[in-house]
Amino acid sequence: VLESIPLRCSHVDAYRFFTPAAAARNDGTPTRATQAQWEQPGCLHANMDLYKWSYKLGPLVDSALLMNCLDLAADARELDMRASPYDLREHGFSPIAVEEPGGRAEYVRRQGEIAERAARLRAALLRRCENLLLIAGDIAAASGRQ
Repeated sequence: VLESIPLRCSHVDAYRFFTPAAAARNDGTPTRATQAQWEQPGCLHANMDLYKWSYKLGPLVDSALLMNCLDLAADARELDMRASPYDLREHGFSPIAVEEPGGRAEYVRRQGEIAERAARLRAALLRRCENLLLIAGDIAAASGRQ
């Protein structure tokens, strides 16, 4: 059944774990060099990356934003794992059978919910980064460096 569904993975870190057979079925070949063009706001892995980037910015990012990104990443990872071939029932996670229409619909619905939350967090993180760049420019200008 899954072989009949096209693959559309756009995230380089997820794609690099594809088997050769799966990679051949993907719509394209995402690379680090093309990441900015390939990323999509609905991708669970791209949304999990919001935590990675907020964590890397450490003390320059508000702790509430960091924790919200962590919560989002945990929820996205849960969805990702529940839709995977792993059986996580003994850990309290029921599977999402993406090979069935009902499971695929549930996955799409939950993916959309995560994407909505991620859009707000992405905008907040982007605003913070833009403000940091403005501050850095002001400091450089004040010290005579540009």
